[in-house]
Amino acid sequence: MTTARKTTTVFLTVLSGLLLSIVGLTQRWPAWVWPLLAVLLLAGPAAVFRIAAMRRGTVPVTFEEQFTAAPVERTEHRVSKVVLPSMWADYDFVFSATVRWCLLDAPASAPVLNPAGLAVDTVLKRARAITEQREPVRASLVEQELSGALARMAPETTGHLQAMAENVHLVLGQQDQERLDKLAEVRRDEEVWVHQRKYEQSRRRYLGEDVLKDTGSAVVWWLARNDEHVERTVSDLALLAQLTSAANDTEVPERLKDLISQQAGEPPMPDFPGTEPPAAPQPRGTATTHLSDFLDSIGFTHGDVRRPMLAAQIAGLIKEQNRHETAEDIQHHFDPPASIAPDDHDVPAPGSPLA
Repeated sequence: MTTARKTTTVFLTVLSGLLLSIVGLTQRWPAWVWPLLAVLLLAGPAAVFRIAAMRRGTVPVTFEEQFTAAPVERTEHRVSKVVLPSMWADYDFVFSATVRWCLLDAPASAPVLNPAGLAVDTVLKRARAITEQREPVRASLVEQELSGALARMAPETTGHLQAMAENVHLVLGQQDQERLDKLAEVRRDEEVWVHQRKYEQSRRRYLGEDVLKDTGSAVVWWLARNDEHVERTVSDLALLAQLTSAANDTEVPERLKDLISQQAGEPPMPDFPGTEPPAAPQPRGTATTHLSDFLDSIGFTHGDVRRPMLAAQIAGLIKEQNRHETAEDIQHHFDPPASIAPDDHDVPAPGSPLA
């Protein structure tokens, strides 16, 4: 670059001298001008070189050799939709993440390797060790656990590199998720049904083993339900006796038969000497008729939807006492709808005296 500048300066100096000489000859300059012109032509380029050298400064003698920058080595790889097992058979997680690694110092004799493959393999092994111990119903929670477990660099088994993962994404397949949602809904419904069944069985045990165990228990229960109205309880005593007998499939106690006949409007049976017995014994009321009278007395007359429901409940209690014929007679007489037939799922109607 300096040589070219010098050549250009000399060329311009010679050209300027020729032009000035032509101009001086044509204009007939005096003789003393020519020596001055020669001095200017020689001193001008020297001054120019000196000024340029002062502005340029000292030029280093040697320069460092410039090299092209080495290519940046890739240190990450995206893994998408890799299937990992869960604790449950046939329910797999779908794993996606960005795998990162850094190479460790290796001897010169180390074999050539694919760092991406080694890094992905070690990350998947670490992820699988966690997912196969987790249930698939909590995929989002397992995803957060994997994000923390894979967030640090860990050495690969061969010792060539360290690897980690970020942007972890873990889900279940769409069909598997739908199946699990349906199973969860069924389990919730079943749990509600079990509690309802236990509640109904408890109520039936309470009625059969406590309230309707005998006439005395029924009277005490009915007295408590009627706010200690003794008159009403006494008037319903015959009906309570009949209901207790029907629930236990037993005969009405002898001491209460006269009371039942009096409340029904029949004359009591004479029990003094000399009285002749009637020609034919009066037919005794069946459990069905006793139950019908009882339901009428408490306001559950014919046409009331609660009447067959309560009859079905009582028939169920009788059937539990192995009195199947009596239970079938009651059920056939009242003919309850199929939806409220006596079984383990009947619930007493709201507002009924057995509620």
